[in-house]
Amino acid sequence: MRKHLPSALAGLFLALGTLLCAHRAAAQVDPWEFEVYPYATESRGTIELETDNAVVANGHSQGGEGTAAGTFRSQAMWYNQYELTYGLTDRIEVAAYLLMASPDGHGYRYAGSEYRLRGRLFDPDVLPVDLGWYAELEWHQTPQFDDADVELELRPIIEKDLGRFSLTANPIFEKVLAGVGKKQGFEFGYSTGAYYRWMRYLSPGVEFYGGAGVIDDTEPLSQQQHYIFPVLWGELPHGIEYNFGPGFGLTRGSDHVIMKFNVELERFVGAIFGQSSDSGWFF
Repeated sequence: MRKHLPSALAGLFLALGTLLCAHRAAAQVDPWEFEVYPYATESRGTIELETDNAVVANGHSQGGEGTAAGTFRSQAMWYNQYELTYGLTDRIEVAAYLLMASPDGHGYRYAGSEYRLRGRLFDPDVLPVDLGWYAELEWHQTPQFDDADVELELRPIIEKDLGRFSLTANPIFEKVLAGVGKKQGFEFGYSTGAYYRWMRYLSPGVEFYGGAGVIDDTEPLSQQQHYIFPVLWGELPHGIEYNFGPGFGLTRGSDHVIMKFNVELERFVGAIFGQSSDSGWFF
């Protein structure tokens, strides 16, 4: 089974490479969400509390560069996202986010809110790859962090297990609905990861994040943002899961070094809807 892994990775990186060589206008990644979303959703009736944290250890000295989309500089910026997720059905979950940030380590400020639905199609292993979907509305009210007021983000989720390895890809399509950039088309980005299941509480992986910009007008590659994160992940007692590691910018437009640390806690609180049908594919 393992000998199929190099060809699968090669195909994934070839597809990303094709997109990176295009041209555009102002590529960004979401620094509050260095997370690759898996095919599996929260179990029906389960609530998850999660905090995603990142600090720019070596970034840019002016606003609008690197991960900073507003007037604050990215250097020494702390990003904190607090997420509440609920398993609505066996295949669909709903979530709300609170975004906070601390420029230069000088106190936390409100940076925006997000609301999303995420789901999986069919049961595992029905298709050659497991497929899911993701739709998010981003609500920014602080132009110091982002001058786009409302954005829509859509992601297909693609996952494949190969023995102990898991490959997950989230192509990202984002459209500004209100604020600066609303007349532009969809921007393209990605978050993708390769993971090895070594031990339940400690396993290695590598994640990639990036943005190429507006699909029909992409930036030169040097001005795009692309990152690689070697990570450790696992599940601790009492339903606590973690994922952390350093991220390294691969282009001049990226921040140079970012540290991330994500922690989540799951608890069953009670289901609203009944069990989904085994023959269903969406709900």
